[in-house]
Amino acid sequence: MTEQANTQESPASHGKAPTPRADVVAVINARAGGGHADKLAQHITAQFARHGLNAQVHLARSGEDMLQKARQAVREKVPVVAVGGGDGSVNAVASTLLADPHCQSALGVLPLGTLNHFAKDLNIPLSLEDAIANIATGRRLKVDSGEVNGAPFINNSSLGLYPDIVREREKQQARLGRGKWLAFTWAAMGALRRYPFLHVRLSIDGREHWRRTPFVFIGNNQYLMRGLDIGKRTTLTAGQLSLYVCHRTGRWGLLRLALHALFGRLHEAHDFDELTATDIHVETRKKRMRVATDGEVNLMHTPLLYRIRPASLTVIVPQRASGEDDDKTESGLFNKLRGGH
Repeated sequence: MTEQANTQESPASHGKAPTPRADVVAVINARAGGGHADKLAQHITAQFARHGLNAQVHLARSGEDMLQKARQAVREKVPVVAVGGGDGSVNAVASTLLADPHCQSALGVLPLGTLNHFAKDLNIPLSLEDAIANIATGRRLKVDSGEVNGAPFINNSSLGLYPDIVREREKQQARLGRGKWLAFTWAAMGALRRYPFLHVRLSIDGREHWRRTPFVFIGNNQYLMRGLDIGKRTTLTAGQLSLYVCHRTGRWGLLRLALHALFGRLHEAHDFDELTATDIHVETRKKRMRVATDGEVNLMHTPLLYRIRPASLTVIVPQRASGEDDDKTESGLFNKLRGGH
């Protein structure tokens, strides 16, 4: 009673109405608005309101700004922390939820990027309005995440060619003003000309494997390597890392791998290994190396320890599909939240 009285007196004494509690804090990559970020934020707020939800929308002008807003929302135990952007932005915000062992917030995804792998693999709608409706009407699902030397990732991590290509692409975008895809194409051509090899020792389930390879790819759960759905995941709840590495191959061999992938027959390639494990230890002759996690490249000390973190991240996904485990989902999210307000 005393708390209620204080709440009622405060508006009268200050002449302001109390700020309603947010159902959703949405952190949006300001660059995702295509030059109209303010209008995008207003549209998102209005769309949540259509579903009876009070959303606080923040336009993040930098990566650190995005992280600060997400951390604050987690500390304040906001029911849903939504992120608008591509896979890199989704991973950044997800990392703030993963960092708090007592996190009560679920991750909502507003796919505003180019590829949106995480959203696609969880069947989250790709249109903004439908993604907002999913947050309002969907259910909580506990999914796995991966980590390398403590740094989390929700899609994949890689060594070798890809981090080199991303680093060079960023240089070209900054120095030459090239668009993302044009810069990526030139960077990929340059990397293939250099064609650097990694000498790695992979320790998996007590066994050691030496490989001389242009790349190592490690995924959060298993990626499909055959058919038209190559590169997709059917589940993010199996509690496994997947490892993909090619070996004994030169430039032409890498081209053959690309053709196998293009026609959905990568599993038939003889110079391509794939397996699953719960942790993977990667040693190399280098003391530090560039490591890509969900498209972001960082310099890390070796050796690299990858491990799976089962059921570590709660995400709002569409209502139940057949065959999913009951103990990993909670339905009627906002019906329960409204009852508790």
